Amino acid sequence: MVILRDLTPDDAPALTRIYSGASVRHTTGTELTLAQAQQKVHAALTRAAEIPCGQWSWGILAADEMIGLIALRRRSPSMGTISYILREDTWGNGYATDAAKHVVTFAFTTAGLDRVEAMHHPANPASGRVLTKVGFTRTATFDRHTEDGTAVPYPVYALSAPPGSGREIGPVVLPD
Repeated sequence: MVILRDLTPDDAPALTRIYSGASVRHTTGTELTLAQAQQKVHAALTRAAEIPCGQWSWGILAADEMIGLIALRRRSPSMGTISYILREDTWGNGYATDAAKHVVTFAFTTAGLDRVEAMHHPANPASGRVLTKVGFTRTATFDRHTEDGTAVPYPVYALSAPPGSGREIGPVVLPD
C-alpha cells in the first residue's frame, strides 16, 4: 500500500535517490544532481499552481519514505498521460501499480479526463505489466529518437473512463 502526497521543496534529496542507478536506465539515462532535483520540484510545483492545472505530481510513499514519483499531465481537455519512476530497491512490490490506480481514479474523477495514456521504454516490460494490471490496453507504438537519431519503438497504452463513471456521456442536445 502506498500513499501519494503533493511534492514539497524538501523532497529534492529523495528525488536524487529515486533518479539514480538502474531507475534512470529507461528514462533520461543520467542521475539527478541535488540542484536538478530542486529544479524538478520547483517546476512541478509551478505547473500544479497553473489554472487550469496542466500537471499534477505526487511523491509515492511507502512506510513514510518517499520511494517514487508519479505525474498526470493534461494533454487536452479530455486526455492526459501518466508517468512514474520508483527507486530501484523498491521494485517488484506492487507500489507502481497501486500508485497508478490512484492516479487513474483521480484522472477520471477530479481531473475530469475521459482517457489516460502512457508509454514505457521497450526494454522495461515490467512497466508495461504495471499498466495492464491497472487496466490499460496496448494501442500503438511511438518512435522516440535518441541523440544519435536512432528510433526506439515505445509501446503506447490507453485507458478510457469506465462505463457508469459519467465521463462517457456525449454532448447533450436540447430541444428547440
